[in-house]
Amino acid sequence: MSTYDLIVIGAGPGGYVCAIRAAQLGLKVACVEGRETLGGTCLNVGCIPSKALLHASHMLHETHANFDKMGLTGAKVKVDWAKMQNYKAETVAGNTKGVEFLFKKNKIDWLKGWATIEAPGKVKVGDTVHEAKNIVVATGSTPSSLPGVEVDNDAGVVVDSTGAISLPKIPKSMVVIGAGVIGLELGSVYARLGAEVTVVEYLDVITPGMDGEVQKQFQKVLTKQGLKFVLGAAVKGTSVTKGKATVTYVLKKDDSEHSIEAECVLVATGRRPKVDGVGLDKVGVEMTDRGFVKVDKHWATNVKGIYAIGDCVPGPMLAHKAEDEGMAVAEVIAGKHGHVNYDVIPGVIYTTPEVANVGMTEEAAKAAGHKVKIGKFPFMGNARAKAMMQADGFVKMIADAETDRVLGCHIVGPNAGEMIHEVCVAMEFGASAEDIALTCHAHPTTSEAVREAALACGDGAIHA
Repeated sequence: MSTYDLIVIGAGPGGYVCAIRAAQLGLKVACVEGRETLGGTCLNVGCIPSKALLHASHMLHETHANFDKMGLTGAKVKVDWAKMQNYKAETVAGNTKGVEFLFKKNKIDWLKGWATIEAPGKVKVGDTVHEAKNIVVATGSTPSSLPGVEVDNDAGVVVDSTGAISLPKIPKSMVVIGAGVIGLELGSVYARLGAEVTVVEYLDVITPGMDGEVQKQFQKVLTKQGLKFVLGAAVKGTSVTKGKATVTYVLKKDDSEHSIEAECVLVATGRRPKVDGVGLDKVGVEMTDRGFVKVDKHWATNVKGIYAIGDCVPGPMLAHKAEDEGMAVAEVIAGKHGHVNYDVIPGVIYTTPEVANVGMTEEAAKAAGHKVKIGKFPFMGNARAKAMMQADGFVKMIADAETDRVLGCHIVGPNAGEMIHEVCVAMEFGASAEDIALTCHAHPTTSEAVREAALACGDGAIHA
């Protein structure tokens, strides 16, 4: 039996970051992971492999749509799906091995297997029970199911996000159930690779919860790229016949029933906490009514010495949110002060153009009682974006009309996922829109659009 200051259950972004930070703070740490590789869903079958496919498919799109315009001519580029899958696998392997190296560097024990909490301070892995002064549950999430829809990733016809990144072939047609981040990213991949993609969404808008103007602009851009949308549609079920799937849905506006046939159906209706089999019920850990682990502001459960972070606790299911919580809870366990500012958690959709946001939407700011002023700037007025042939979209900055303090920012455009961090830093320091507007930005960069949006909150943008 081994004794540790901390055992982390789960080696995803939240878990492995927690383990590393705790080890850096001088604690004796072990991390339990049953996968053959570290990194959790994100590095193995989520964020990283999907971004590899997004990048590869975007490069293909550029060769077909823009290379000739730039004077780059030659034979039409074709897709070798097997090689693209190998590229994805190599990308994953490089990252997961990197985490394994960091564990060795920081003297973290990797307990290989699946964990069960036998009692407070006791974690069973295989046939061995390990003791720990503290336990952090970082078991992540798993794709949500949908009544009437049976997912079989091995068959490759009705799949979830895990199956969608490893299809046996590129389908000629795909139905995506759910117009959230995962569905639109992977739908975008296969649309670029030649599939006819139809997105079926229960609500009347895509990307639920995002700023209204962003939703409309983003849908226009994706439609221009070939994706089709059926909104306000309740999926009743799927059936598979001779290797093809039929999706049946009912339009909420008139209760009419319809169906679509496709070679592949991607079920992208969200994710749910993955806590089954961990033993939380055995030791009496309280859960929320939605199946999340209930924690206090220090990520502690009601059972002394047991903490939880990441996708299995309430909040946005984002890898970087889990990482922040992992560092913060390690600080708490080490006797220091851990903090996460949940008002400044950016979100990014890695399509082309990218979509990024932080802080409040215009609708949420007004609902919270703020008098707001809006600064918008289109990428059509940005020289770098036009040179890149990516001038669709805009930057929208939301500031308090009385104090000028930045409340949020929403970007549809090139490099949005990188540019949003300027606003994150500004919001962490309580900056005003004028602070950003008065800060010199290099020319020519797409980041100038952020400054222009900030200027638009005042006397007006220069290039609009």
